[in-house]
Amino acid sequence: MEQTSETAAPPARQARQEPLPAAPAYGSNTIADVLTSAAAAMGDGRFTNALRLPAARRVVVVLVDGLGKALLKQKSGHAPFLRGVMAADSGGEHPHTLHAAFPSTTATSLSSLGTGVVPGQHGMLGYDVLDPDQDKVVNLLGNWDPGVDPRRWQPFPTVFEQLAGHHPTATVSLPKFEQSPMTLAALRGSTFLGATSPQARVELAAGALAAHPSMLLYLYWGELDKAGHRYGADSAQWEHQLEELDAGMKRLAATVPADTLILLTADHGMVDVPRAARIDYSRYPELVAGVRHTAGEPRMVHLYLERGAGTEVRDALVAAWLERFGTKAWVLTRDEAVAAGLFGEVRAEAAGRIGDVLVAARESIAFYDLRRVRPQAVEVVGQHGSLTKAEREVPLLRIPVTPRAPKGKRRR
Repeated sequence: MEQTSETAAPPARQARQEPLPAAPAYGSNTIADVLTSAAAAMGDGRFTNALRLPAARRVVVVLVDGLGKALLKQKSGHAPFLRGVMAADSGGEHPHTLHAAFPSTTATSLSSLGTGVVPGQHGMLGYDVLDPDQDKVVNLLGNWDPGVDPRRWQPFPTVFEQLAGHHPTATVSLPKFEQSPMTLAALRGSTFLGATSPQARVELAAGALAAHPSMLLYLYWGELDKAGHRYGADSAQWEHQLEELDAGMKRLAATVPADTLILLTADHGMVDVPRAARIDYSRYPELVAGVRHTAGEPRMVHLYLERGAGTEVRDALVAAWLERFGTKAWVLTRDEAVAAGLFGEVRAEAAGRIGDVLVAARESIAFYDLRRVRPQAVEVVGQHGSLTKAEREVPLLRIPVTPRAPKGKRRR
């Protein structure tokens, strides 16, 4: 049963913050269900087709980093091809809206996509989190800590590993990600095909699919997220990248084999945060009282207490955040977050990676500990990580294949 803060939080706190949104619908319509459903649609009975995808010999999953469903709908004028797909794909049995994992960030959602398991199991619980064994905060995306083995940190087999010997699999992405710790943790086990430009990645994907009578292929598209972080999702630069994505998907649909199922989804959405709403919370002593480590995303902060700190320290910290930010954020303890099902079922080894107190932004606000992060971090415009619909709801589009007519012949 999905829970809200009305059941997870003490009654004394209910009046001080907005109700917590329901947890992601793990096992039903989340990013964790995409590759497993695709494998099932290819006829592998070891997987469950939770998304009710049609049978297909070849499946390509296009993961667009940062493409929230709300943004795609709002900016659809810049994506006429995808707008047409949305209109044509409005029926059918499969869900058209998925939930990102929690937190709604790349490391967490891609790990759920790659493994098919919930965040509390795979343990990739944020952009950076506490490693209890080292008593230090470690990055899980681009600056992996040398003291962390990605295969031990995330021990579950990926969908690609499980398909080995049954179906060919491939990952098409940027060359720099081929041996990255993030890839080893979340997406290991497939043939890696690297290309720098989006156009080249589309060509690689189409060629790989044509070379195999059956294949599951993952295509990563990161340019939109990069533009959103730097310029904001309401910028001309972001709109340009959406136009590039639209053209790329039209080209992909025209070049893959006719029996290919093309699915487009995303790892999270995005909201723009005004400069004045990017707050250095370390300036307020009561917001870091008793805190040993800070981590997470600017819109989903993990606060880890000093060793031996009691519940009175934790509760005082929660009260301080609520006093200052009230309904602008959801503030909850680790136990409340776990009980609410935000991470799914949490294994014991991963529990200590979750903050004793979590702060998830509700309004267009972001939180920084400038004692720990570089000042340049505050310049990021587009943000994500929290539980708002703009961040957690992503599209699931089934793009119809439209093979090009042979040269010299015109379609009637």
